[in-house]
Amino acid sequence: MRLRQSQNVQVKSKLSNTLRSWLPILQAGLEELEDHLRAYEQENPYIQVRSGFEEPLSRVTSPYPYQSDLSANTETIEALTAHQKSLYELLTEQINAPLFPTPLSESVAYAIIEEINTEGYFEGCVETIAKSFGISAIQVEKIRQRFAYLDPPGVGAKNAPEAMLFQLRQSGIDDPLYSLVEKMLQSFDQISQFRDHPDYEAALRVIRTFKNPPALDILEPSSPIIPDLIIKTTKGGIEVAINDLFYPDIHIEEARNDHSFVRKKIKEARDLIDALQMRKATLYKIGLMIVEFQYDFFHGGDIRPMKLKDIADEFDHNPSTISRAIANKYLMCDRGIFPMKAFFTAGIDEEVSNAVIKQFIADTIASEDRSKPFSDQKLLEMIEEKFGVKMVRRTITKYRKQMKIGGSSERKRFYKLA
Repeated sequence: MRLRQSQNVQVKSKLSNTLRSWLPILQAGLEELEDHLRAYEQENPYIQVRSGFEEPLSRVTSPYPYQSDLSANTETIEALTAHQKSLYELLTEQINAPLFPTPLSESVAYAIIEEINTEGYFEGCVETIAKSFGISAIQVEKIRQRFAYLDPPGVGAKNAPEAMLFQLRQSGIDDPLYSLVEKMLQSFDQISQFRDHPDYEAALRVIRTFKNPPALDILEPSSPIIPDLIIKTTKGGIEVAINDLFYPDIHIEEARNDHSFVRKKIKEARDLIDALQMRKATLYKIGLMIVEFQYDFFHGGDIRPMKLKDIADEFDHNPSTISRAIANKYLMCDRGIFPMKAFFTAGIDEEVSNAVIKQFIADTIASEDRSKPFSDQKLLEMIEEKFGVKMVRRTITKYRKQMKIGGSSERKRFYKLA
Protein backbone atom coordinates (compact mmCIF):
# COMPACT_ATOMS: atom_id res chain seq x y z
CA MET A 1 0.00 0.00 0.00
CA ARG A 2 2.81 2.41 0.94
CA LEU A 3 4.67 1.46 -2.25
CA ARG A 4 1.62 2.33 -4.38
CA GLN A 5 1.18 5.64 -2.58
CA SER A 6 4.84 6.44 -3.09
CA GLN A 7 4.59 5.62 -6.79
CA ASN A 8 1.44 7.74 -7.14
CA VAL A 9 3.18 10.68 -5.48
CA GLN A 10 6.17 10.28 -7.83
CA VAL A 11 3.96 10.07 -10.92
CA LYS A 12 1.87 13.05 -9.78
CA SER A 13 5.02 15.06 -9.08
CA LYS A 14 6.46 14.20 -12.48
CA LEU A 15 3.18 15.08 -14.20
CA SER A 16 2.96 18.41 -12.40
CA ASN A 17 6.57 19.31 -13.20
CA THR A 18 6.09 18.35 -16.84
CA LEU A 19 2.92 20.40 -17.20
CA ARG A 20 4.60 23.42 -15.64
CA SER A 21 7.81 23.08 -17.66
CA TRP A 22 6.28 22.16 -20.99
CA LEU A 23 2.81 23.71 -20.87
CA PRO A 24 2.97 24.86 -24.51
CA ILE A 25 3.44 21.21 -25.55
CA LEU A 26 0.33 20.16 -23.67
CA GLN A 27 -1.73 23.13 -24.79
CA ALA A 28 -0.78 23.21 -28.48
CA GLY A 29 -3.01 21.58 -31.07
CA LEU A 30 -1.50 18.69 -32.99
CA GLU A 31 -0.88 20.94 -36.01
CA GLU A 32 1.02 23.43 -33.81
CA LEU A 33 2.91 20.90 -31.73
CA GLU A 34 5.77 20.51 -34.18
CA ASP A 35 6.39 24.28 -34.22
CA HIS A 36 6.82 24.27 -30.44
CA LEU A 37 9.24 21.35 -30.61
CA ARG A 38 11.22 23.06 -33.37
CA ALA A 39 11.83 25.98 -31.01
CA TYR A 40 13.49 23.60 -28.55
CA GLU A 41 15.43 21.98 -31.39
CA GLN A 42 16.97 25.34 -32.33
CA GLU A 43 18.20 25.87 -28.78
CA ASN A 44 19.48 22.34 -28.20
CA PRO A 45 22.05 20.79 -30.60
CA TYR A 46 21.27 17.31 -29.27
CA ILE A 47 17.58 17.35 -30.22
CA GLN A 48 16.35 16.27 -33.63
CA VAL A 49 12.62 16.62 -34.40
CA ARG A 50 11.14 14.51 -37.17
CA SER A 51 7.85 15.72 -38.61
CA GLY A 52 4.72 13.62 -38.39
CA PHE A 53 3.23 15.25 -41.51
CA GLU A 54 5.77 14.13 -44.09
CA GLU A 55 5.12 10.41 -44.20
CA PRO A 56 4.48 9.29 -47.81
CA LEU A 57 1.09 7.72 -48.41
CA SER A 58 2.65 4.46 -49.53
CA ARG A 59 4.21 3.94 -46.10
CA VAL A 60 1.11 4.71 -44.06
CA THR A 61 -0.30 1.75 -42.19
CA SER A 62 -3.09 2.24 -39.71
CA PRO A 63 -5.36 -0.08 -37.73
CA TYR A 64 -8.20 2.34 -38.53
CA PRO A 65 -9.29 2.36 -42.18
CA TYR A 66 -10.55 5.94 -41.98
CA GLN A 67 -7.41 7.25 -40.30
CA SER A 68 -5.42 7.04 -43.52
CA ASP A 69 -7.91 9.51 -45.07
CA LEU A 70 -6.39 12.13 -42.79
CA SER A 71 -2.89 11.58 -44.07
CA ALA A 72 -1.86 13.61 -47.06
CA ASN A 73 1.36 14.00 -48.98
CA THR A 74 2.60 17.49 -48.14
CA GLU A 75 4.09 18.02 -51.59
CA THR A 76 0.82 17.07 -53.27
CA ILE A 77 -1.15 19.53 -51.15
CA GLU A 78 1.34 22.30 -51.88
CA ALA A 79 1.24 21.53 -55.62
CA LEU A 80 -2.54 21.72 -55.68
CA THR A 81 -2.68 25.04 -53.82
CA ALA A 82 0.46 26.78 -55.08
CA HIS A 83 -1.28 28.56 -57.97
CA GLN A 84 -4.47 29.57 -56.15
CA LYS A 85 -4.41 33.33 -55.73
CA SER A 86 -5.79 34.89 -52.58
CA LEU A 87 -8.65 37.38 -52.64
CA TYR A 88 -6.16 40.12 -51.72
CA GLU A 89 -3.95 39.28 -54.71
CA LEU A 90 -6.90 39.17 -57.11
CA LEU A 91 -8.12 42.58 -55.98
CA THR A 92 -4.76 44.37 -55.97
CA GLU A 93 -4.16 43.23 -59.56
CA GLN A 94 -7.33 45.10 -60.61
CA ILE A 95 -6.49 48.44 -59.00
CA ASN A 96 -5.65 50.39 -62.14
CA ALA A 97 -7.21 52.59 -64.83
CA PRO A 98 -9.86 53.20 -65.93
CA LEU A 99 -11.63 52.51 -62.60
CA PHE A 100 -8.80 53.99 -60.53
CA PRO A 101 -7.04 56.48 -62.85
CA THR A 102 -5.15 58.61 -60.27
CA PRO A 103 -2.53 57.77 -57.63
CA LEU A 104 -4.93 58.97 -54.93
CA SER A 105 -7.78 56.73 -56.11
CA GLU A 106 -5.40 53.77 -56.24
CA SER A 107 -4.15 54.45 -52.71
CA VAL A 108 -7.69 54.73 -51.36
CA ALA A 109 -8.66 51.52 -53.17
CA TYR A 110 -5.74 49.68 -51.55
CA ALA A 111 -6.87 51.00 -48.16
CA ILE A 112 -10.36 49.68 -48.85
CA ILE A 113 -8.95 46.26 -49.78
CA GLU A 114 -7.20 46.12 -46.41
CA GLU A 115 -10.64 46.30 -44.78
CA ILE A 116 -12.24 43.52 -46.86
CA ASN A 117 -12.64 40.20 -45.07
CA THR A 118 -12.10 36.74 -46.56
CA GLU A 119 -15.78 36.53 -47.54
CA GLY A 120 -15.45 39.66 -49.66
CA TYR A 121 -17.29 42.12 -47.41
CA PHE A 122 -16.01 45.58 -46.48
CA GLU A 123 -15.73 45.84 -42.69
CA GLY A 124 -13.90 49.14 -42.41
CA CYS A 125 -15.02 52.70 -41.79
CA VAL A 126 -15.26 55.08 -44.75
CA GLU A 127 -14.84 58.10 -42.47
CA THR A 128 -11.63 56.71 -40.97
CA ILE A 129 -10.13 56.08 -44.41
CA ALA A 130 -11.17 59.56 -45.53
CA LYS A 131 -9.50 61.13 -42.51
CA SER A 132 -6.24 59.27 -43.14
CA PHE A 133 -6.07 60.68 -46.69
CA GLY A 134 -7.39 64.14 -45.86
CA ILE A 135 -10.37 63.81 -48.18
CA SER A 136 -14.13 63.62 -47.70
CA ALA A 137 -16.05 60.46 -46.85
CA ILE A 138 -18.09 61.01 -50.03
CA GLN A 139 -14.93 60.72 -52.14
CA VAL A 140 -13.96 57.46 -50.43
CA GLU A 141 -17.48 56.09 -50.85
CA LYS A 142 -17.42 56.86 -54.58
CA ILE A 143 -14.21 54.86 -54.90
CA ARG A 144 -15.68 51.97 -52.92
CA GLN A 145 -18.69 51.92 -55.22
CA ARG A 146 -16.32 51.25 -58.15
CA PHE A 147 -15.59 47.86 -56.56
CA ALA A 148 -18.95 46.82 -58.02
CA TYR A 149 -17.10 46.35 -61.31
CA LEU A 150 -14.27 44.19 -59.90
CA ASP A 151 -14.05 40.43 -59.70
CA PRO A 152 -15.38 38.53 -57.88
CA PRO A 153 -18.69 40.37 -58.44
CA GLY A 154 -20.05 41.78 -55.20
CA VAL A 155 -16.71 42.22 -53.49
CA GLY A 156 -16.29 45.35 -51.38
CA ALA A 157 -19.97 45.55 -50.42
CA LYS A 158 -20.95 46.17 -46.82
CA ASN A 159 -23.62 43.48 -46.58
CA ALA A 160 -25.47 40.82 -48.56
CA PRO A 161 -28.10 43.09 -50.20
CA GLU A 162 -25.44 45.54 -51.36
CA ALA A 163 -23.26 42.66 -52.60
CA MET A 164 -26.19 41.51 -54.73
CA LEU A 165 -26.66 45.08 -56.00
CA PHE A 166 -22.97 45.08 -57.01
CA GLN A 167 -23.49 41.77 -58.81
CA LEU A 168 -26.58 43.16 -60.53
CA ARG A 169 -24.44 45.87 -62.15
CA GLN A 170 -22.37 43.16 -63.85
CA SER A 171 -25.29 40.89 -64.70
CA GLY A 172 -26.14 42.28 -68.14
CA ILE A 173 -29.86 42.34 -67.30
CA ASP A 174 -31.91 45.02 -69.05
CA ASP A 175 -34.85 47.11 -67.94
CA PRO A 176 -37.55 46.76 -66.81
CA LEU A 177 -36.35 43.65 -64.95
CA TYR A 178 -33.13 45.40 -63.88
CA SER A 179 -35.04 48.22 -62.21
CA LEU A 180 -37.33 45.82 -60.40
CA VAL A 181 -34.45 43.71 -59.03
CA GLU A 182 -32.67 46.89 -57.96
CA LYS A 183 -35.74 48.12 -56.07
CA MET A 184 -36.24 44.73 -54.42
CA LEU A 185 -32.63 44.64 -53.22
CA GLN A 186 -32.82 48.22 -51.96
CA SER A 187 -35.90 47.20 -49.92
CA PHE A 188 -34.64 43.75 -49.07
CA ASP A 189 -36.29 43.60 -45.65
CA GLN A 190 -39.70 44.29 -47.22
CA ILE A 191 -39.16 42.34 -50.42
CA SER A 192 -42.60 40.75 -50.22
CA GLN A 193 -44.22 44.12 -51.04
CA PHE A 194 -43.32 43.48 -54.69
CA ARG A 195 -45.20 40.18 -54.77
CA ASP A 196 -47.99 41.53 -56.99
CA HIS A 197 -45.57 42.77 -59.66
CA PRO A 198 -45.90 40.67 -62.85
CA ASP A 199 -42.11 40.18 -63.02
CA TYR A 200 -41.74 39.31 -59.31
CA GLU A 201 -40.91 35.63 -59.89
CA ALA A 202 -38.46 36.46 -62.65
CA ALA A 203 -36.74 38.96 -60.36
CA LEU A 204 -36.49 36.34 -57.61
CA ARG A 205 -34.85 33.93 -60.04
CA VAL A 206 -32.23 36.59 -60.82
CA ILE A 207 -31.58 37.26 -57.14
CA ARG A 208 -31.09 33.55 -56.48
CA THR A 209 -28.22 33.47 -58.97
CA PHE A 210 -26.17 35.95 -56.93
CA LYS A 211 -23.41 34.59 -54.71
CA ASN A 212 -23.48 35.16 -50.98
CA PRO A 213 -20.84 35.74 -49.71
CA PRO A 214 -19.39 37.30 -52.87
CA ALA A 215 -15.97 35.63 -52.49
CA LEU A 216 -17.57 32.20 -52.01
CA ASP A 217 -15.65 30.60 -54.89
CA ILE A 218 -12.24 31.71 -53.66
CA LEU A 219 -12.60 31.43 -49.91
CA GLU A 220 -9.34 30.16 -48.52
CA PRO A 221 -9.76 26.49 -47.64
CA SER A 222 -9.66 25.78 -43.95
CA SER A 223 -6.78 23.69 -42.68
CA PRO A 224 -7.56 20.01 -42.27
CA ILE A 225 -8.39 19.08 -38.70
CA ILE A 226 -6.06 16.43 -37.31
CA PRO A 227 -7.48 14.67 -34.23
CA ASP A 228 -5.31 13.71 -31.27
CA LEU A 229 -7.59 10.83 -30.36
CA ILE A 230 -9.13 8.06 -32.45
CA ILE A 231 -12.16 6.35 -30.92
CA LYS A 232 -13.51 3.31 -32.72
CA THR A 233 -16.68 1.43 -31.84
CA THR A 234 -16.39 -2.32 -32.34
CA LYS A 235 -18.51 -5.34 -31.54
CA GLY A 236 -16.37 -5.90 -28.47
CA GLY A 237 -16.71 -2.34 -27.15
CA ILE A 238 -14.97 0.97 -27.73
CA GLU A 239 -11.26 1.37 -28.48
CA VAL A 240 -9.32 4.53 -27.64
CA ALA A 241 -6.02 5.30 -29.35
CA ILE A 242 -3.64 8.22 -29.71
CA ASN A 243 -3.23 9.33 -33.33
CA ASP A 244 0.51 8.56 -33.37
CA LEU A 245 0.57 8.77 -37.15
CA PHE A 246 0.84 12.57 -37.06
CA TYR A 247 2.87 12.99 -33.88
CA PRO A 248 6.41 14.31 -34.35
CA ASP A 249 9.26 12.15 -33.08
CA ILE A 250 12.11 13.44 -30.91
CA HIS A 251 15.54 11.85 -31.28
CA ILE A 252 18.55 12.54 -29.07
CA GLU A 253 21.90 12.84 -30.84
CA GLU A 254 24.72 10.80 -29.34
CA ALA A 255 27.22 12.78 -27.27
CA ARG A 256 30.73 11.63 -26.41
CA ASN A 257 31.58 14.72 -24.40
CA ASP A 258 30.83 14.61 -20.66
CA HIS A 259 30.89 18.36 -20.19
CA SER A 260 28.31 19.86 -17.83
CA PHE A 261 26.73 21.80 -20.73
CA VAL A 262 26.31 18.58 -22.69
CA ARG A 263 24.79 16.76 -19.70
CA LYS A 264 22.37 19.63 -19.19
CA LYS A 265 21.24 19.62 -22.83
CA ILE A 266 20.87 15.82 -22.88
CA LYS A 267 18.72 16.03 -19.76
CA GLU A 268 16.58 18.74 -21.35
CA ALA A 269 16.15 16.52 -24.41
CA ARG A 270 15.05 13.59 -22.27
CA ASP A 271 12.67 15.84 -20.34
CA LEU A 272 11.20 16.94 -23.65
CA ILE A 273 10.57 13.33 -24.65
CA ASP A 274 8.98 12.73 -21.24
CA ALA A 275 6.79 15.79 -21.76
CA LEU A 276 5.63 14.53 -25.15
CA GLN A 277 4.84 11.11 -23.71
CA MET A 278 3.07 12.76 -20.79
CA ARG A 279 0.95 14.71 -23.25
CA LYS A 280 -0.06 11.47 -24.95
CA ALA A 281 -0.75 9.74 -21.64
CA THR A 282 -2.83 12.66 -20.38
CA LEU A 283 -4.95 12.88 -23.52
CA TYR A 284 -5.36 9.09 -23.63
CA LYS A 285 -6.67 9.05 -20.08
CA ILE A 286 -9.00 11.96 -20.83
CA GLY A 287 -10.20 10.01 -23.86
CA LEU A 288 -10.97 6.97 -21.69
CA MET A 289 -12.93 9.14 -19.28
CA ILE A 290 -14.87 10.80 -22.08
CA VAL A 291 -15.85 7.37 -23.35
CA GLU A 292 -16.89 6.33 -19.85
CA PHE A 293 -18.98 9.47 -19.25
CA GLN A 294 -20.34 9.73 -22.80
CA TYR A 295 -20.71 6.02 -23.61
CA ASP A 296 -24.22 6.49 -25.05
CA PHE A 297 -23.01 9.19 -27.47
CA PHE A 298 -20.58 6.82 -29.16
CA HIS A 299 -23.48 4.43 -29.73
CA GLY A 300 -25.69 7.06 -31.34
CA GLY A 301 -27.09 8.80 -28.24
CA ASP A 302 -26.88 12.39 -27.04
CA ILE A 303 -24.05 14.15 -25.21
CA ARG A 304 -24.77 14.13 -21.49
CA PRO A 305 -23.89 16.92 -19.06
CA MET A 306 -20.22 16.66 -18.11
CA LYS A 307 -18.02 19.16 -16.31
CA LEU A 308 -14.27 19.69 -16.38
CA LYS A 309 -14.38 19.10 -12.64
CA ASP A 310 -15.58 15.54 -13.25
CA ILE A 311 -12.31 14.67 -14.96
CA ALA A 312 -10.17 17.01 -12.85
CA ASP A 313 -11.28 15.10 -9.75
CA GLU A 314 -10.21 11.82 -11.36
CA PHE A 315 -6.81 13.32 -12.22
CA ASP A 316 -6.57 15.09 -8.87
CA HIS A 317 -5.79 18.28 -10.79
CA ASN A 318 -7.24 21.75 -11.11
CA PRO A 319 -9.96 22.04 -13.81
CA SER A 320 -7.87 24.77 -15.48
CA THR A 321 -5.16 22.17 -16.19
CA ILE A 322 -7.68 19.91 -17.89
CA SER A 323 -9.01 22.90 -19.80
CA ARG A 324 -5.51 23.55 -21.18
CA ALA A 325 -5.09 19.88 -22.03
CA ILE A 326 -8.22 19.74 -24.21
CA ALA A 327 -7.78 23.19 -25.79
CA ASN A 328 -7.36 22.96 -29.58
CA LYS A 329 -7.68 19.17 -29.45
CA TYR A 330 -10.01 17.02 -31.52
CA LEU A 331 -11.45 13.56 -31.24
CA MET A 332 -12.39 11.34 -34.18
CA CYS A 333 -15.05 8.67 -33.92
CA ASP A 334 -17.58 6.91 -36.13
CA ARG A 335 -19.84 9.98 -35.91
CA GLY A 336 -17.21 12.42 -37.17
CA ILE A 337 -14.56 14.77 -35.77
CA PHE A 338 -15.43 16.77 -32.65
CA PRO A 339 -13.52 19.28 -30.51
CA MET A 340 -12.83 17.62 -27.17
CA LYS A 341 -14.31 20.58 -25.35
CA ALA A 342 -17.68 19.74 -26.97
CA PHE A 343 -18.02 16.84 -24.54
CA PHE A 344 -17.79 19.15 -21.55
CA THR A 345 -21.11 20.90 -21.51
CA ALA A 346 -23.18 22.46 -18.79
CA GLY A 347 -26.41 20.71 -17.98
CA ILE A 348 -29.98 21.97 -18.04
CA ASP A 349 -30.57 19.19 -15.57
CA GLU A 350 -28.76 15.96 -14.72
CA GLU A 351 -29.86 14.23 -17.93
CA VAL A 352 -30.12 17.06 -20.51
CA SER A 353 -27.16 19.16 -21.68
CA ASN A 354 -27.38 22.50 -23.42
CA ALA A 355 -25.66 20.86 -26.41
CA VAL A 356 -28.68 18.57 -26.76
CA ILE A 357 -31.02 21.56 -26.57
CA LYS A 358 -29.02 23.39 -29.24
CA GLN A 359 -29.07 20.34 -31.49
CA PHE A 360 -32.83 20.04 -31.03
CA ILE A 361 -33.27 23.71 -31.97
CA ALA A 362 -31.10 23.30 -35.08
CA ASP A 363 -32.85 20.10 -36.19
CA THR A 364 -36.33 21.54 -35.55
CA ILE A 365 -35.63 24.71 -37.52
CA ALA A 366 -34.09 22.69 -40.37
CA SER A 367 -37.35 20.76 -40.80
CA GLU A 368 -39.82 23.56 -40.03
CA ASP A 369 -42.65 24.70 -42.32
CA ARG A 370 -41.02 27.46 -44.34
CA SER A 371 -44.25 29.39 -44.61
CA LYS A 372 -44.64 29.42 -40.81
CA PRO A 373 -41.19 29.34 -39.11
CA PHE A 374 -41.15 28.57 -35.39
CA SER A 375 -40.88 31.52 -33.03
CA ASP A 376 -38.53 31.31 -30.04
CA GLN A 377 -41.58 30.99 -27.78
CA LYS A 378 -42.84 28.01 -29.78
CA LEU A 379 -39.39 26.39 -29.66
CA LEU A 380 -39.38 26.89 -25.89
CA GLU A 381 -42.74 25.14 -25.54
CA MET A 382 -41.56 22.21 -27.69
CA ILE A 383 -38.36 21.84 -25.65
CA GLU A 384 -40.17 21.91 -22.33
CA GLU A 385 -42.63 19.31 -23.57
CA LYS A 386 -39.98 16.99 -25.06
CA PHE A 387 -37.33 17.17 -22.33
CA GLY A 388 -39.44 18.02 -19.29
CA VAL A 389 -37.26 20.96 -18.32
CA LYS A 390 -38.10 24.55 -17.39
CA MET A 391 -36.38 27.31 -19.34
CA VAL A 392 -36.99 30.91 -20.38
CA ARG A 393 -37.44 32.25 -23.90
CA ARG A 394 -34.32 34.46 -23.79
CA THR A 395 -32.21 31.31 -23.32
CA ILE A 396 -33.62 29.88 -26.55
CA THR A 397 -32.89 33.18 -28.28
CA LYS A 398 -29.32 33.11 -26.96
CA TYR A 399 -28.73 29.54 -28.16
CA ARG A 400 -30.18 30.34 -31.59
CA LYS A 401 -27.94 33.38 -32.00
CA GLN A 402 -24.89 31.40 -30.87
CA MET A 403 -25.60 28.99 -33.74
CA LYS A 404 -25.95 31.99 -36.11
CA ILE A 405 -29.58 31.15 -36.90
CA GLY A 406 -31.87 34.08 -37.71
CA GLY A 407 -35.18 34.81 -36.02
CA SER A 408 -38.47 33.53 -37.43
CA SER A 409 -39.21 36.66 -39.48
CA GLU A 410 -35.69 36.75 -40.91
CA ARG A 411 -35.84 33.06 -41.82
CA LYS A 412 -39.21 33.58 -43.50
CA ARG A 413 -37.78 36.27 -45.78
CA PHE A 414 -34.89 34.06 -46.85
CA TYR A 415 -37.17 31.06 -47.36
CA LYS A 416 -39.12 33.10 -49.89
CA LEU A 417 -35.93 33.77 -51.82
CA ALA A 418 -34.93 30.13 -51.73
